[in-house]
Amino acid sequence: MARLEYKGHPLLRKDNMIYYGSFADKYIILMQVLESKKVKDLDVATKVSIQLQRTDPSLKSRDRVEKKSEKNSLYAAIDLASVWLDRALAQS
Repeated sequence: MARLEYKGHPLLRKDNMIYYGSFADKYIILMQVLESKKVKDLDVATKVSIQLQRTDPSLKSRDRVEKKSEKNSLYAAIDLASVWLDRALAQS
């Protein structure tokens, strides 16, 4: 099975949730497709929630969120996500 990566970090999709980064690291990005529209036969994301989260399992889920934002395309979301993740991992 091929492993999908973007800018050196793994991508994992489950339904409308996309995890970016490794759970072995201190931080991970959670992207959730909130809205999409049909373009021919494809569903295209039109509203994506982005969260920079700590991976510490001892924290409550709401306490794990460090930053959050929304973007109007998956491209804009993953572009911001890669900057947030790289900066967070560089500081940890």
